[in-house]
Amino acid sequence: MPFPKMPPVAGVEMGTARAGFYKHERDDLLVMHFPEGASCAGVFTRHGVGSAPVDWCKRHLEMTKGEGVRALVVNAGCANSFTGRPGADAVRRVCSAAAKRFDCRQRDVMVASTGVIGVLLDDAKITHRLPEVEHRLARDGWAAAAGAIMTTDTFAKGATAVADIDGTRVRISGVCKGSGMIAPDMATMLAFVVTDAAISPAALQNLVNLYVRNTFNAVTVDGDRSTNDTLLLFATGQSGAPRIGRAGDRRLADFRDKLEGVLMDLAHQLVRDGEGASKFIKVTVTGAESHASARKIARTIAESPLVKTAFAGEDANWGRIVMAVGRADEPVDRDSMSVKFGPLVAAQDGLVSPTYDEAKMSAYMKRKELEVSVDVGMGRGAASIWTCDLTKRYVEINGDYRS
Repeated sequence: MPFPKMPPVAGVEMGTARAGFYKHERDDLLVMHFPEGASCAGVFTRHGVGSAPVDWCKRHLEMTKGEGVRALVVNAGCANSFTGRPGADAVRRVCSAAAKRFDCRQRDVMVASTGVIGVLLDDAKITHRLPEVEHRLARDGWAAAAGAIMTTDTFAKGATAVADIDGTRVRISGVCKGSGMIAPDMATMLAFVVTDAAISPAALQNLVNLYVRNTFNAVTVDGDRSTNDTLLLFATGQSGAPRIGRAGDRRLADFRDKLEGVLMDLAHQLVRDGEGASKFIKVTVTGAESHASARKIARTIAESPLVKTAFAGEDANWGRIVMAVGRADEPVDRDSMSVKFGPLVAAQDGLVSPTYDEAKMSAYMKRKELEVSVDVGMGRGAASIWTCDLTKRYVEINGDYRS
């Protein structure tokens, strides 16, 4: 996908450099600099292992309540996860060096890493490049920023929008990376979104908690969660709009819609760039006992290897859909269940549809974007999950990941 045109966001500067985490020539270090008074909120992986950068951000956001963040340092090529005390010390040294460059406290520096798990971060590669990156800081650097954080991604990912807060235009822009190990639970998934609105950290946190559920937490590539999943939302306060202290403030109505749209756009790009993917698929479950039940059923369908390989083969194998529904271990009415591929009914009332047409189904499955709808006949619960197919290329990419 082409990278969108993303104008500067007032108050944030960014720069990239090659720290050397990859053997080939590419930028793999991103630094963002924020003005005094900026707010920050974050949502992180709930993975049982976690990582040193995630631990640092969670601890210091809790300590500062999201007030006064001044910098973000991100590296690609090394996850710094499962690296014990040495990994934590490496993060501290990075934040200490960045704090000296930007005349702030260590705790005002956020960090994120992505790459191979179990490899200790060589923090000197970052700290030696900070002076160079500082000189490169610019207001217009979104495309370079998105490129510097990529790992197995095949394209840089960005999204932007303009919202109205009490008659003042504010901008929301963000980048993310990820194409494999994607099943966020807040892949190796990182996302950084910045607005020039003036919003309190508490309100920012409420907004990111609210909108992550149906965006980043509603996509899956392969069902594997990362140790490093991080979504950070920054507000620079430089737009001139009035400061907002509550997420439910009516003046934020348009901002809330636009923020959700940016997060949804970025999340969908993760799926479109799923490792080896050739199909973009929306799975919707209705008629469930609850929304949580519908969500579990939809995710089970979306993450089933048998379902995903059927999509790769352009096979409308609705039996695999039914199999996945039952495997979710949620209440369903077998004799009321229906399955649709786009507008085509494959099964209804618990058996194959009398209007089933194999030729029409095969023609539909050749599309690049597909929709599967399942009604399980129990209640009013509904949910949607976005996923992709599982191809031979996925195996090739992950079989060669470290070599």
